[in-house]
Amino acid sequence: MNAEDELIPTRASLLGRLKDWKDEASWKVFFETYWKLIYNAAIKAGLTDAEAQDVVQETVISVSKSMPSFEYDAVGGSFKSWLLKLTAWRIVDQKRRRNVRPAQRRSDSTTRTATVERIADPAESDLEAIWNEEWEKNLMNAAIERVKRAVDAKQYQIFDLYVLKNWPAGKVASTLKVNQGRVYLAKHRIGTMIRNEIKHLRTKPL
Repeated sequence: MNAEDELIPTRASLLGRLKDWKDEASWKVFFETYWKLIYNAAIKAGLTDAEAQDVVQETVISVSKSMPSFEYDAVGGSFKSWLLKLTAWRIVDQKRRRNVRPAQRRSDSTTRTATVERIADPAESDLEAIWNEEWEKNLMNAAIERVKRAVDAKQYQIFDLYVLKNWPAGKVASTLKVNQGRVYLAKHRIGTMIRNEIKHLRTKPL
């Protein structure tokens, strides 16, 4: 297995290590990989920044509580679906807390209650669609971040300007004082690494 293949650990191996509370490195990897996914899904489900932050915290706590008896093969469905359920339940909790506040109950209880009921089922289509969209973005971002750490800084800068920021190749070359051939090479090499990383995530996601 080459360095590119090792950028992201397999889902089973990481979750296995999370059984150990003292394994701070693995918990750090888990949090850094998934917190934005959980946060963005909560925001798009209608929560405030503070509520979404609480959803992130409570979902991670739920994961941690599941670890001592957690067996990956025993999980119904994929890890993606399992994490969605944990996140959805925390989103519902936040909506319910908001809805029981007296002032809000008087002013808009009908609207808020409808919102809670609309997402009460963790597999409900609207939230699932949000989750799927954010999952794809998270795969891309995770792949880019790991490839970024694995390549030469200047090479990544070339790729970032040319591909991600859509600068013309000539402008990238003149700004960074490289020839255009190097710009095209960076696009090809790093683009290939990112695609491979995404493929790896799809087949052996965290």
